[in-house]
Amino acid sequence: MIAEPNAASNLPSPKENAVHDETVPESPSQNGTCVRNGNLKTPRKKRKVREQCENIRRNSPASRRVSQLQNGEVVEAVTLFEVVSMGKQAMQSVVVDWVEAYKQDRNVALLDLINFFIQCSGCQGMVTAEMFQSLYKKDVMQKMTETFDKETGLQYKKFMAYPWILTVTWPVDMDNEDYPLIRTGPYWKKFKANFCEFIAVLVQQCQCSILYDNYLMDTIISLLTGLADSMVRAFRHTSTLAAMKLLTAVVSVHLNLDVNKHNAQRLYEVEKKRLSGKRTSYRLDQLERKRKEYEHKLLEIQNMMNAIFKGTFLNRYRDVIPEIRATCIEEIGSWIKTYPDAFLNDSYLKYVGRMLYDKQAEVRLKCLLGLQGIYSRKELVSRMDLFTSRFKDRIVSMPLDKDHEVAVQAMKLLMLMSQNCEDVLSAEDCEMLYQFVYTTHRPLAVAAGEFLYKRLLSHEGDKVQPKGGGKFGASTDQLKRLIHFFLESELHKHVAYLVDSLWDWAGKFLKDWECMTTLLLKNAEEAGEALSDAQESALIEIILATVREAAEGHPPVGRGASKKILSVKEKKIQLEDCTKITEHFIVVLPQLLAKYSTDAQKVANLLQIPQYYDLDVYSTGHLEKHLDALLREIKDIVAKHSDVSVLEASSRTYYILCREEIAIYSQVDCARTQMIDELMKQLNQLLDCFWQKEGGFCTDAGEISQMHSTLRRVAAFHNAHDLTKWNLYDKTLRFLVFETEHGSLPVLIILPALQCTYFSLLWQLAAVSENSTKETLFPLRRQLRHFSQICTCFLHHKEKDVREKAFMILCDWLLILSHLDSNNNEEAVGLLGYLPNTQLQEKLFSFIQEHVFMDREEEKKDLTEEEKDEACKLDDLHKKRSLLAAYCKLIVYNVVEMTAAAEIYKYYVKTYSDFGDIIKETLSKTRYNDKIQSAKTLILCLQQLFQTHAESQDSSNGVDFSSPSFANIKELARRFSLTFGWDQVKSRESIAMIHKEGIEFAFQGATGVDGKCLPPNLSFLLIISEFSNKLLKPDKRLVCSYLQRYVTEPLPCRGDKWQPLVWYRNSLLANEDEESSVLGSLGEWPPVSSSKTSSFKRKLSNESLPETSQTEAGSKAPEQQCVSQLSSAAGKSRKRLKSQEMHLQEHLPFLCPGGMRRRYCKDEVKTEDVPEEGPEDTIEDVDVIGTDQDS
Repeated sequence: MIAEPNAASNLPSPKENAVHDETVPESPSQNGTCVRNGNLKTPRKKRKVREQCENIRRNSPASRRVSQLQNGEVVEAVTLFEVVSMGKQAMQSVVVDWVEAYKQDRNVALLDLINFFIQCSGCQGMVTAEMFQSLYKKDVMQKMTETFDKETGLQYKKFMAYPWILTVTWPVDMDNEDYPLIRTGPYWKKFKANFCEFIAVLVQQCQCSILYDNYLMDTIISLLTGLADSMVRAFRHTSTLAAMKLLTAVVSVHLNLDVNKHNAQRLYEVEKKRLSGKRTSYRLDQLERKRKEYEHKLLEIQNMMNAIFKGTFLNRYRDVIPEIRATCIEEIGSWIKTYPDAFLNDSYLKYVGRMLYDKQAEVRLKCLLGLQGIYSRKELVSRMDLFTSRFKDRIVSMPLDKDHEVAVQAMKLLMLMSQNCEDVLSAEDCEMLYQFVYTTHRPLAVAAGEFLYKRLLSHEGDKVQPKGGGKFGASTDQLKRLIHFFLESELHKHVAYLVDSLWDWAGKFLKDWECMTTLLLKNAEEAGEALSDAQESALIEIILATVREAAEGHPPVGRGASKKILSVKEKKIQLEDCTKITEHFIVVLPQLLAKYSTDAQKVANLLQIPQYYDLDVYSTGHLEKHLDALLREIKDIVAKHSDVSVLEASSRTYYILCREEIAIYSQVDCARTQMIDELMKQLNQLLDCFWQKEGGFCTDAGEISQMHSTLRRVAAFHNAHDLTKWNLYDKTLRFLVFETEHGSLPVLIILPALQCTYFSLLWQLAAVSENSTKETLFPLRRQLRHFSQICTCFLHHKEKDVREKAFMILCDWLLILSHLDSNNNEEAVGLLGYLPNTQLQEKLFSFIQEHVFMDREEEKKDLTEEEKDEACKLDDLHKKRSLLAAYCKLIVYNVVEMTAAAEIYKYYVKTYSDFGDIIKETLSKTRYNDKIQSAKTLILCLQQLFQTHAESQDSSNGVDFSSPSFANIKELARRFSLTFGWDQVKSRESIAMIHKEGIEFAFQGATGVDGKCLPPNLSFLLIISEFSNKLLKPDKRLVCSYLQRYVTEPLPCRGDKWQPLVWYRNSLLANEDEESSVLGSLGEWPPVSSSKTSSFKRKLSNESLPETSQTEAGSKAPEQQCVSQLSSAAGKSRKRLKSQEMHLQEHLPFLCPGGMRRRYCKDEVKTEDVPEEGPEDTIEDVDVIGTDQDS
């Protein structure tokens, strides 16, 4: 028994805590004999010996008392185990005391040490000892047993700890796998550290004296070897750890002796040369004796090392327990690194190589960490050739390990191998390893970034520096290598991941924006220096990614769970980088925009850089002229381009620069107003030419293209800037009205016009203030309603793009109008607020069904004939996901009734790969809003599917349980059940509502002649049985009682028609009556004895089946046995308190109507004392040692 931490009251007495020494060797004056337990005939003699033992131990120096204050009381540690477990700071003094005790009486001290190891294993049993006097090995081997004593009920192990034979006896329940080394918490982690430290200090303290007495180490090694062969995990684990730490300490002693031996040999040679003329010398003889003494000690240490290695390591490094295997591999790695002359050879390395294939990640990790210590030293790598050639392929594949930490350490090991081993990795190996810079797990990506940087990008190992390039020659060469790698990897959308992987290792050259921009601005005439168009695009993407990483200070989206919290030092670096970015790009960015003004992709990336500026630098540094240059370039770019990405980037740049609180606001606002004036002037001219006098429009392709470009520019700026004063609404609304009336406008005009009208109304809504009057609100209300009608009309437009754009705008529009908060103006909210009516809700769902779910099925048919391009398929899927997400938001925010989600849930399983995450999130959000209504929506979905299935079946044969459609409904119910998670208390109300609604639906239409006709929906009980395992045990009983309200008569016939009811009842009673559950699932009914039936009648006389008492009087028919079986299943239940049932009625009132609640509580009082069937059998796992098993 081990003293519990921080609880003085839990500390047992020394008599309880110690492993009882039933027999203790007496002092040497008694001829070294040992009193055996079997020689003591009476309990009085045994007690006398035990008391003598305690007196000896308490009076010995090894039992020096250690005081520790716990909860205001002083707790005294008597045994070694108590001292170590309390974590005494001065471990050295504890060991010194024990060594002194050993010198006085080595038998008593050794027995203390044996007890220490036994107690550290968590053993609560006894240790008996006898001196080994037999000379016949056969007799000794017969004593080496581990078995179970049936008479005493104790398990015992008898083994030899030379010169003793020890017998450890412990109760059988010690195999519960709870012992100090595997217990959690800081106390037990500290105990493990103290345990290992004690062994190291013990060997260190004994190395100059008793370590070589041929008694101490022989006993300890025999003890640990014997315990390591035990079937008990606690003994095996503790002794293996102790033996491995013991060998580690002995290796350190061997190293010291080896150094001393070489020093003595060198002194001997020097002294011998100095005294060459003399025949003898006392000094020379003394050195010779010391040298021989060291050689003798080294021989003994080597014997100890071999005994531990062969006796423990070879048997345990493939143990079935992964912790034991990990301990062995960790220590052998330490031995190889500490003493390579003895252990760095293939005889020992093969064990590390074998365990690289271990099934447990912990073991593989220890192998990699051990190999890192070896490969990090160049002087050791030359002796690893055979190991490297044999296991290189395995190590190269380990970055793909499913355990992240193993993958990271494997990559670090490969980095060391690449540095210290020449040509060990082929070009194919490196190319494969480079790709890990794009992985989402950041530690692995950073390790791969180090590998890529040092192997491919770094110029430290280059003998000749690249010519040309001036002061940027080295950085230019690195950049070109990085660009080449980026282009070769063909992952152009993941440049942010590449930069983030290299940031910790190549941050200095990645922040060299001066070199990057210089390389971009070089003239093409300079031979060998100019970049190709693809390289320029890649470099601009790299510049943007490095600027973003430096300014934001956290990894990109998708790499890391959340934003990184920066330290003070990191914040300082971030501010310095932002200042550096601003000062450099304020000057350079206008030049870059001027050079690449015709390239949409390059310009769109460059225009994102100003959002990371420190805008105060413009005014503090007097750099307004560079601001003018930037605004001129943006204005020219807007005039040249109609690409959405370029226009949105330009609009965002104006929005960032137009902050009223900064000094440059007036300058930027003037430029913005001037540019928009020109845009609106151009739009007005085009409108005059576009609308003809006859009421038609111009059909010239050039005019349409110009109108399209101008409207896109206006829409892009109207998104971020308020253009209300230019009266844009009336101009764009005319396009939409004309299209609804005539339907002949080109799509190129409808789409931007729809967006411009939408943005105009949004800015008007945002301008509604607290002082807005009705006169100003009514016109706005008419405009809002009119626009909603136009969008609704466009849902049936002939062009798919128009339909999808109208749907997205309408969903966002309805969401905004239903959640208006016009500066606390309740009157404005009442006038402008809008919720869709039932007809509009139906149109929205019909659109989703047609464009999301139906299109998917049609695409599957089309793909069988002609495969689509992969990029087109991904774009289509992205559009469908956006449409579905927009509709689901309406459900989540209560714009559309929650019952509309039932139609969406029907496709949960069918479309799980494409839309499963969206549907699951919708289900989760609606459940958070309203548990009960969400549960009703789920059951409504299942009811609708069941009714569709029933209508498709032959009514005369009933519902076919084996049909694929019914199986799909059952699978959908199972998936719904899984969404509730493991917290049954949290979801109890929802689950209970599902069962209530399901039972009521199943028994609809059962009001025939005396209610005996088969309910048409009875098979629905099979579907809701998927939710039975989510019910709490008390709720199962409550649901079962609710079910009894509908089963008021015995089953009129026997057969499969009523089987769904039987299966559902068994699912509710599965945990209370296993026998009925199994029999019910097989559809068989065993005969019920009359005594048992009568006892159940007495139990259920007042239950919720009052009519069954008349039928049971003559129960000999099979169908009546079925009723009796169902009743017995309801009667067999565990004890329930009345207060618990009252609590259930308060929380689940819909399952307990008034009369039923009173009857149910009365029945509970009568069934409280029903005895259980019998105790549950418990099965304990037993570890089986498999020393020959490959792990």
